[in-house]
Amino acid sequence: MFEKVKPPEEGEKIRFEDGKLIVPDNPVIPYIVGDGIGVDVVPAAITVLSEAAEKIGKEIVWFEIYAGEKAYKLYGDYLPEDTLRAIREFRVALKGPLTTPVGGGYRSLNVTIRQVLDLYACVRPVYYLKGVPSPIKNPEKVDIVIFRETTEDVYAGIEWPRGSEEALKLMDFLEREFGVRIRKDSGIGIKPISEFATKRIVRLAIRYSIENGRKSVTLVHKGNIMKFTEGAFREWGYEVAKEEFGDYVITEEELWNDYGGEVPEGKIVIKDRIADNMFQQLLTRTEEYDVIVTPNLNGDYLSDMAAGLVGGLGIAPGSNIREDMGVFEPVHGSAPKYAGQNKVNPTAMILTGALMFEFLGWKEGAELIKKAVEMTIQQRIVTYDIHRHVGGTLVGTKEFAKAVVENLHSL
Repeated sequence: MFEKVKPPEEGEKIRFEDGKLIVPDNPVIPYIVGDGIGVDVVPAAITVLSEAAEKIGKEIVWFEIYAGEKAYKLYGDYLPEDTLRAIREFRVALKGPLTTPVGGGYRSLNVTIRQVLDLYACVRPVYYLKGVPSPIKNPEKVDIVIFRETTEDVYAGIEWPRGSEEALKLMDFLEREFGVRIRKDSGIGIKPISEFATKRIVRLAIRYSIENGRKSVTLVHKGNIMKFTEGAFREWGYEVAKEEFGDYVITEEELWNDYGGEVPEGKIVIKDRIADNMFQQLLTRTEEYDVIVTPNLNGDYLSDMAAGLVGGLGIAPGSNIREDMGVFEPVHGSAPKYAGQNKVNPTAMILTGALMFEFLGWKEGAELIKKAVEMTIQQRIVTYDIHRHVGGTLVGTKEFAKAVVENLHSL
């Protein structure tokens, strides 16, 4: 099946049957080291995840696959078919950061993986770990999960450069057919947002909220300006909530008109906010937000900003999922200048592994990982990025992971 990699002989495949993941006790899980600091943080995370799995009576059988510079050296291709085939075959993968050129070069491999595999939901939980320095007074109030649609909006990648035949042809068509004039020295991009993609991301977010006892789902959009794309996102979101989850949700309007502002037991409030307003809302009314659903670009900005509230991208986990498949990657980039120095903080990568455990249904293991990481930081056994703010014992990437493992065993 594979050209240049060989799956391990031991371990079993994760399956998807009757709408559910069937996860064996010894799943084969592919992993991608990626670029830059991936060489540091991925092995550190694997060390912690393997120990956490063993502690709950499981075993992960790791299978290395390739993307980025390492893949190009082996295959002459930054994203070989072997890699995509392995993720399809084994359903869940752990991925380190990949470098994306700005301007020219090849297209984002992260975006390509999402779109080729139709991993339509970028899910990023943002929560505070005690001991991490934060720019806000009450970071413990931050406990949100952002569901960001990944296949449409500007990330659909439909664009043409200034002066190209395609751009000029499109400009001529728009002016001739619709009277829309665009400056001839413009690059052109198209921003599609569909009912299908909107409803499935909102559906996933509401299901998550029901299953995890969350209190509200907020649709974040710029519908006051882009009425037929982002405004439609808002309308379609409310439609799927009312039509498919009527027994579970109430709107914010119903909350105040019918219930006096008191949320009935077992109900989830669905509401919406304009994107620019949402940024200050997360700062000034943090505790009012729980699960957030957005089109692609809004979610990209918002999730990075939210991570800043609790200490930054160095501790921010992330995932790209659909119901039957997931690729789990931290939010931060590849930071090539620090690669191989055993210096950077692997917390985001480790917590990304905890998020992967949740997807597998190993919630006990996920909680153990989170607790062990938080214990380590509270003990002030920290990498340079936190040490410069709080002091303590300065350690490298490997040593931090070792300390987390020791705390895991103490739980």
